[in-house]
Amino acid sequence: MAQFSRIEVATVMKETGMIPLFFNRDIELSKQVLKACYDGGARLLEFTARGDFAHEVFGELTKYAIKELPGMIMGVGSVTDAAAASLYMALGANFIVTPVLREDIAIVCNRRKVLWSPGCGTLTEITKAEELGCEIVKLFPGDIYGPQFVKGVKGPQPWTSVMPTGGVAPTEENLKAWFDAGVTCVGMGSKLISKEILANRDFKKLEQDCRKALEIIKLVRK
Repeated sequence: MAQFSRIEVATVMKETGMIPLFFNRDIELSKQVLKACYDGGARLLEFTARGDFAHEVFGELTKYAIKELPGMIMGVGSVTDAAAASLYMALGANFIVTPVLREDIAIVCNRRKVLWSPGCGTLTEITKAEELGCEIVKLFPGDIYGPQFVKGVKGPQPWTSVMPTGGVAPTEENLKAWFDAGVTCVGMGSKLISKEILANRDFKKLEQDCRKALEIIKLVRK
């Protein structure tokens, strides 16, 4: 069951401006990644459930976060149907992120008052998601659409909150372009939690990179 309401989750998304994205089958490695992100100031993590037995890893990570990392909001990405969404919510997911817009996922999440962010690529999809109760839409893949697309959406729909994933990098140039365009927050995966960091188990660097990315976001928002 979710530890945080969808309003609380949306507020933290907006306040911090960044959600690290991560998946690994190794539970202990995943815990170390989660703690490094937490120590670096991140207060949300999207576990991109793309592998076999991913739900088992997520369940352990959530228990760890509740016990050891107060205020850490755990969510799940790459959710493709309502059954999977329900499973992860039963395991404590506080938000659900999907690659596509699916009404069945909207229904089960809304029933439990859990925030869900569907992947959208057109203004029509974004509008439909908002009609279904979505607070923050996911722009995916972000590198295909770019900041200019967000700026175009915000013209006729200034109330729309957008979170791009894919094509977001922890650099001032990249983050400034996205936030100047009007995004609410960004999702960052391999450009933040790189293969090199994982291979070297350099969790101190990950902590530092998270902290630096959050500092950049604060700077470019001013």
